[in-house]
Amino acid sequence: MSDLPLSGKLALVTGASRGIGAATAQVLAAAGAHVVLTARTTGGLEEVEDRIHQGGGHATIAPLDLTDGESIGRLAQAISGRWQALDILVLNAATLGSLAAAQAIDSKEFARVLTLNVGAQQALIAAFDTMLRASSDARLVALTSSVVAPRAYWGAYGASKAALETLVGAYGEEVKNISAIRTHIVDPGATRTAMRARAFPGEDPASLKGPEVVAETILRLVTADTPTGHRMRVEG
Repeated sequence: MSDLPLSGKLALVTGASRGIGAATAQVLAAAGAHVVLTARTTGGLEEVEDRIHQGGGHATIAPLDLTDGESIGRLAQAISGRWQALDILVLNAATLGSLAAAQAIDSKEFARVLTLNVGAQQALIAAFDTMLRASSDARLVALTSSVVAPRAYWGAYGASKAALETLVGAYGEEVKNISAIRTHIVDPGATRTAMRARAFPGEDPASLKGPEVVAETILRLVTADTPTGHRMRVEG
C-alpha cells in the first residue's frame, strides 16, 4: 500500500502541455495520482507524460481543443468508461487575448477568450459533475488572475476570469451540501510562463517564481482539509 497522499486518485489537468499545467500534472503524479493530461499540443503533452513516467508516476494524454464542446463530451465518456470517479479537476487552460482599451476590444477575439476561459470551463464542469460526485473527496481547482480587480487594458481577460470565479463559486455552493466536492480558486501571481512573457515582454523572467511553486501550492490545497470556496494568491 502506497503512502503517497494521492495514491489511488484520478486527476484531470487542462492546459497541461507547459507552464503551470505541466508543473501541476507532474506534482500530482509524483504524489501518487493518475493524471489525465489535456491540451491542444500533442508533442508537449507527450513530453510531460514522459517526465511523469520517468519519475515513476502514471499519466494518460488526451489531446483536444477545449473550444470544441463535443470533444469535451467525448473525453468525459472515455474517462468514465475507464474510471468510476474523478478526484481532482484542475481548470488551468486559458487564453490571454490582446490587451486593449474596453472600447477597442475586438469582438471576435473577445468571443474566443470567453469561449475558452468561461464556456469551456462550464462544459468541463457539466461533463465531469457525475464523476466528481462519485468521489469521496473531490477537488475542483480553477486558476484565476489578479486582474479580476479592474485594470486598464485588461478588460477582456479580466472579465473572463471574474466570470470563471463566479461560475466555480456558484458550483461549489450548489454541491457543498449534497456531495464531497470542494472548489478552490488559485491566483498564481507573477509566474514564469509563456502567457506572462507575452503580457510583459520587457520583464526579466529570472525575476519570477517558477510554475512549480504554484503547482506545489495546488498540491497542498487538494491534500489538506481546505474548505470549499477558498481563494488564495501564490506569493513568491
